[in-house]
Amino acid sequence: MDARLLDILVCPVCKGNLDYRKAEQELVCKPCKLAFPIRDDIPVMLEDEARRLAADEA
Repeated sequence: MDARLLDILVCPVCKGNLDYRKAEQELVCKPCKLAFPIRDDIPVMLEDEARRLAADEA
């Protein structure tokens, strides 16, 4: 994942910062409790494609 891209990406729901989880290939928004997948090095920033985080993951 390109570091410059990570610097400019924000959550499409709340516009907050995202945490990159390399092992899971996800960008995580803690306030929204959403994990956006990264497929073939391309972040999928659609709310419908995001996974809801469990309470212990946030």
